[in-house]
Amino acid sequence: MEALTILANHLRELDAQALRRQRRCAETGCAAHMQVDGRAVINFASNDYLGLASHPKLIEALADGATRYGVGSGGSHLLGGHSRAHALLEDQLAAFAGGFIDKPRALYFCTGYMANLATLSALASPAKSSSEQTATLFSDALNHASLIDGARLARANVQIYPHADTVALETLLSACKTPLKLIVTDALFSMDGDLAPLHELLALAEKYGAWLVVDDAHGFGVLGSHGAGTLSAFGLRSPQLIYIATLGKAAGVAGAFVIAHDTVIEWLIQRARPYIFTTASPPAVAHAASASLSLIASSEGQTRRQQLQQRITQTRALLQQTPWRALDSVTAIQPLIIGANAPTLACAAQLAAQGLWVPAIRPPTVAPGASRLRISLSANHSSADLEQLSAALLASEI
Repeated sequence: MEALTILANHLRELDAQALRRQRRCAETGCAAHMQVDGRAVINFASNDYLGLASHPKLIEALADGATRYGVGSGGSHLLGGHSRAHALLEDQLAAFAGGFIDKPRALYFCTGYMANLATLSALASPAKSSSEQTATLFSDALNHASLIDGARLARANVQIYPHADTVALETLLSACKTPLKLIVTDALFSMDGDLAPLHELLALAEKYGAWLVVDDAHGFGVLGSHGAGTLSAFGLRSPQLIYIATLGKAAGVAGAFVIAHDTVIEWLIQRARPYIFTTASPPAVAHAASASLSLIASSEGQTRRQQLQQRITQTRALLQQTPWRALDSVTAIQPLIIGANAPTLACAAQLAAQGLWVPAIRPPTVAPGASRLRISLSANHSSADLEQLSAALLASEI
């Protein structure tokens, strides 16, 4: 078939550019040490920053949730699928991470991707019957794909500002004539590991009457008071903040949430298509997520954050000894820039041969010429794990 031939040719082009992605099959639960493709590996590939994905208390909570609520939700949230587990989790999230706003309310989603699609498309398209653009989205150049796609779905003008460049952003804001404005940013950028200039971004949002939409997928659970997230860490508070985060990374479970003023959340319930037209996540997952929040806020959660910080400090020092460029990240995401695609893949393969699972990140996820190893740390990594990674990197033959 001609259509298959076209796709096969495109796949060959990916191979020629060292851009084809490959899946690996995990045979045990997500952990610092696990079985992958039939062999033991040290896992530097996950976003399980606090090491909770296989925590016994969360496993027990998931089983308890299944006993209470069954396996599936049976429908969308607006058609019978909204359970007591979902409602309790939303209340708990608003109380736990909603200290940045008066009258905080949370809305739970199946995934972070859906939460971002829903929030941007619903907030930027309030005039359903109008063909006129009434909103402008100002998006950081390094935002996650889900924010980019949410902006594409919105019936809005989209303007990209250079990464973390608040001077360029203010120039765009000052020239904007649409009544609705949304500044959209990751809090912690997933490929570079740096933090957005949130103080400056909020000041611009308040000056120009814009929403500041913050995706804290990689900061929630790790940063801030009791792991409440990046807004907590920055000490921010404003009615113009909209906070999005995931429960599938540091929280170790699945799903995501939006926290904002009650009116914003009510609008999302009425108009966010990715929320309205999908089956609700299993209530047992929400039940387990509630247990995760309790763990994150506990003394054990604090200990795990301290352990993670120790691993970050150790890794930063070790990566400085390699021949490649380590980005100045103070977070659990530690990128090591190699440059070209093929050498990056070769280095990842050499590490894999030594039982070290470190993903090779290539375009379009990062810019051409900036391919890298993305070393993702967990509180459950040991000093010996990091020494083994360092030795393998120093011995690499590329």
